[in-house]
Amino acid sequence: MMKSFMELVLFVILVLLKSTAKAGPQPQEPQVPCFFIFGDSLVDSGNNNGILTLARANYRPYGIDFPRGSTGRFTNGRTYVDALAQLLGFQNYTPPYARTRVPTLLRGVNYASGAAGIRDETGNNLGDHMSMNQQVSNFANTVVQMRRYFRGDTNALNSHLSKCIFYSGMGSNDYLNNYYMPNYYSTSSDYTPKAYATALLQDYSRQLMKIYERGARKVVVTGVGQIGCIPYELARYNGNGSRCNEDINKAINIFNTGLRELVGRFNNGQLPGAKFVFLDSYQSTKDLYLNAASYGFEVIDKGCCGVGRNNGQITCLPLQEPCDDRRKYLFWDAFHPTEVANILLAKKSYSSKSQSYAYPMNIQQLAML
Repeated sequence: MMKSFMELVLFVILVLLKSTAKAGPQPQEPQVPCFFIFGDSLVDSGNNNGILTLARANYRPYGIDFPRGSTGRFTNGRTYVDALAQLLGFQNYTPPYARTRVPTLLRGVNYASGAAGIRDETGNNLGDHMSMNQQVSNFANTVVQMRRYFRGDTNALNSHLSKCIFYSGMGSNDYLNNYYMPNYYSTSSDYTPKAYATALLQDYSRQLMKIYERGARKVVVTGVGQIGCIPYELARYNGNGSRCNEDINKAINIFNTGLRELVGRFNNGQLPGAKFVFLDSYQSTKDLYLNAASYGFEVIDKGCCGVGRNNGQITCLPLQEPCDDRRKYLFWDAFHPTEVANILLAKKSYSSKSQSYAYPMNIQQLAML
């Protein structure tokens, strides 16, 4: 009897050893337990697919280089946050809010929506979208769902959320699809560029504080990129001397300077226990633009896919044939970077040693806190 029992034990051990050997090395845990994303089409992963809007990308050739095809990402492959999630060690991309359920949402949610802005009316010219206020409200709904999962234990939920990274990239559309569309919006006659930036930052400050109140502690906010140099603006601009629309770039820099100062105030006691990081997307996109050849880019003023001057007058149409070698293009379409550019931008912000790109620390350092 004893002998047969020992044989049984040895048999079980051998089975376990075999299954472990077959399984191979186990994937490492990500550096943070979850990743939450707020933003616009630069980081949307499919939230606009089911709504009535022109700001959607769930058709070919969008996603032509993405393993899952046309998911609603506004580029040929991975977005900036897809690349960042991989750098943070996540095995899967952060799912869009439209398709996220418990317990998946414990690992993070992407609330980003193409055409969205800090202001509610921003992007209305393109149709429906989830503004930053709506995205913050959706996060509040997520927290309610997560609280049920934690059986009402607020301390455990707050502890979980405090370890997560929150990313927010807003403001581009408040200029592209609001302030610089005077035929549709009155903001450019209502505000000077400085007054408009001030108004945006007041609203944005309240929105970021609401995320903080619901548990966010490690927060990455990104400035607006060099949008005076995107194919869409180049197609509309007849400047003398400069290849970019510097009036737009100057207005963007007013907003970005104010956002960096806001991050400084948040970190210096205004929001106890929080650590905010400011990413200077203007500087990082300018670097790609000025040093394009060193990154392998040969075309920096045209979209890989699009219609009209600079492939920037109309964005990529369904089933349109894009350029052959996407790696040589900085821009995928009139507005959005290619996958290669997104990966480079993610690497810069993740491990940059320069505070001119990531202030007061990079994302890797933020994850380790």
